[in-house]
Amino acid sequence: MNKYILILTTVPDEKTGQEIAAQLVRDRLAACVTISASSLSFYWWKGKISKDKEHILFIKTKASLFPELEKKIQEIHPYDVPEIIALPLLKGSSEYLNWIDKETKD
Repeated sequence: MNKYILILTTVPDEKTGQEIAAQLVRDRLAACVTISASSLSFYWWKGKISKDKEHILFIKTKASLFPELEKKIQEIHPYDVPEIIALPLLKGSSEYLNWIDKETKD
């Protein structure tokens, strides 16, 4: 299993993204959260195709923190079904990965 992961979630606006990012970093569940510029999402919801502007959060953390981070996102996210996708980090600079270790919970 990879020790580090990148978690993606989408939010309806930048303010919500900032609130979630600040909480995850403050709680040491993430070393860094990057908020994208506005993007356009097309998706199925309640039997029809929806289209909305969203921002993507790129959450850098340790795989061991995924269960707690997932729970926290579900608690504070405004969507009924928030996107929470974890991708393994296969490689990274040792300095950056050490920094993730230092800035997140043990």
